[in-house]
Amino acid sequence: MNFPTIEGCYQAKERLSNVSINTPFQFLDRISNNFNAEIYTKREDLQLVRSFKIRGAFNKIVALSKDDLKRGIVCASGGNHAQGFAFACNYLKIKGTVFMPLPTPKQKIDRVKMFGAEYIKIILKGDTYDDSQREAEKYQVKSNSVFIHPFDDVEVIHGQATIALEILDQIDFDLDYMFIPVGGGGLVSGFLTVFKKLSPKTKIVGVEPSGATSFITSLKNDRNTQLKTIDKSAEGVAIQKMGDICFNYCKDLIDKTISVDEGRICKEILDLYNKEGIVVEPAGAISLACLDQFSDEIKGKKIGTIICGGNNDITRTPEIKERALLYSNLKHYFIVRFPQRAGSMKQFASEILGPTDDITFFEYSKKSNRVVAPAVVGIELKSKNDLTPLIKRMKESGFYGEYLNEKPDLFQYLI
Repeated sequence: MNFPTIEGCYQAKERLSNVSINTPFQFLDRISNNFNAEIYTKREDLQLVRSFKIRGAFNKIVALSKDDLKRGIVCASGGNHAQGFAFACNYLKIKGTVFMPLPTPKQKIDRVKMFGAEYIKIILKGDTYDDSQREAEKYQVKSNSVFIHPFDDVEVIHGQATIALEILDQIDFDLDYMFIPVGGGGLVSGFLTVFKKLSPKTKIVGVEPSGATSFITSLKNDRNTQLKTIDKSAEGVAIQKMGDICFNYCKDLIDKTISVDEGRICKEILDLYNKEGIVVEPAGAISLACLDQFSDEIKGKKIGTIICGGNNDITRTPEIKERALLYSNLKHYFIVRFPQRAGSMKQFASEILGPTDDITFFEYSKKSNRVVAPAVVGIELKSKNDLTPLIKRMKESGFYGEYLNEKPDLFQYLI
């Protein structure tokens, strides 16, 4: 099995010199103050395709022989790799086919079309990236085309590694930590190739969403393991199985791997937008969202992170806000038992709800021949400390039915 080399990383840097943007390694004042540390982030959301994926895709494609290019190329992607792939096809004037999951946001599909123009054909297949990859691999065999893997390829890894080379060129100090999203493993493999050679004192920490811990699971099993199910909400970094090359390369080199709750990722997305004016996707927020877990270790240290993508679908904003509120214990759902008499709703609003509590969801239908009827009520609080007094008032007045946040089988229908 071939592994990436530092020489390959430098070759990729030359190939990408007129294609990818040397994005800033930005100091983050607010977050640095929060952690009493120097926090920097590599702004790959500022690439032309709004993600780092242009680097790996272009480097792989431009390294192909003329005979391979004549056969045509194909890829599978949830969006960002497809955009880099499409850009390369248009730039090099070659035909390419992109397989994307059916739930892919329209915004990402439209951008693939925009970058690829007449050189790209898009086929929507499967529910997840892994489904699309299987379909793309079938197509590749049938058409004798070349498959451009989004992460499990040495030349793709070399392309992603150019980010690490740029960071080391942009600083005149040693980083104590680099926090890198894992996903399929191409990005973190590139960072390990560069940092273990050129900045070996820097600790590399891989970060996964808690609903898709393919690398953590594989490390425990000591073999690359495919997860049966994943939480797909952290798109771009929610992968059922990381690359074989990536796993075998990373497993002995990475210093630590952790997971982050999807709700915490959503909170980071909102904070970055509201406080820094930076639009990020879930994969782009994850390396900053994990810093809470290292608050003691990173104090007084120099920390590197990466905003690896900014292709966030605006139609997902309500869902992202909901998950962030739930994670922060500010959004709560109940079955409320309303007496079937006039004035019960008024009593609930005036006597049960606190002065800053807000009803954000209400579903009720009057039942005949019953003393009380249930309603599903969503309540947003200003402080998580308001929850216990709210439940106490509901119970004392007979309104309390059930608390739904802790009942996942019911709760999944509300968010």
